[in-house]
Amino acid sequence: MNETWVHIPIMAAQIADMLLLNPGGVYVDGTLGLGGHTKFFLNRLNAQARILGFDKDAEALRMAVERVNDPRLTVFHASYTQAPQELKNLGLEGADGALFDLGLSSYQLDNPARGFSILHDGPLDMRFDQQNPLSAAVIVNTWPMGELERILKEYGEERNATPIALAIMQARRQGEITTTQQLAQIVAGVYGGKRGKTHPATQTFQALRIACNQELENVQQALDALEKIIKPGGRAAVLTFHSLEDRLVKNRFKELAKSGAWRLVNKHALSPQYDEVRQNRRARSAKLRVIERMK
Repeated sequence: MNETWVHIPIMAAQIADMLLLNPGGVYVDGTLGLGGHTKFFLNRLNAQARILGFDKDAEALRMAVERVNDPRLTVFHASYTQAPQELKNLGLEGADGALFDLGLSSYQLDNPARGFSILHDGPLDMRFDQQNPLSAAVIVNTWPMGELERILKEYGEERNATPIALAIMQARRQGEITTTQQLAQIVAGVYGGKRGKTHPATQTFQALRIACNQELENVQQALDALEKIIKPGGRAAVLTFHSLEDRLVKNRFKELAKSGAWRLVNKHALSPQYDEVRQNRRARSAKLRVIERMK
């Protein structure tokens, strides 16, 4: 196991303060990652507490179990959309709280072999679950022009969606696009090689990652199933990292609050404090929204 990955759970103290209302309760960690949030939470919870951790990434799950090393954690190699079913299987009426951290873990970003990074060359993969047949390479090399254009616009909010899709189509006629650097260079070429603070391929990579992992569909599914996950008096916290996810969460939370069965714990999204962003740049785009199911 590579221990060089530093995993800093984002806004851990703020989330714990807002979420862990019952020290002996049952909690869901919707994206366990390397177990940073769970480890922090378990230090605040008592011996009766339980955390059910979900992750589609088998390697991350294995590392999380080793790092957390606590019998109060039960892990599931599955999407957080399976939480209602697993709670039912365990004979539980629901959880006292659930965290859905929608970001990538440092382990995934920093490991070139996983294909998420623009900065390090690696296979064009981007799958959370290695058993998923749909990789970024499959999308880039086989999807029609119109579909590439659509995901770049919808999931990447990319203003140059049409020329980038066209450049991908032209490049793949010369041969298969198999690495992250090949794709990054194709996109950079559309931008004329100009580099600002962020790499020109950032939004393209985001679009492909969302598409091959069906991220927005999964977020929507979990939001629609909150009533089956959270019991009355319990809370759900969602940590988002881009506007598409945050919009979904904001709109769904507003609908739930209007129904009278739920209450917004924070009316506006919370952001990490300055010191945290200074120590961990990946926290800078995080937004936290918390909702409570009324008794």
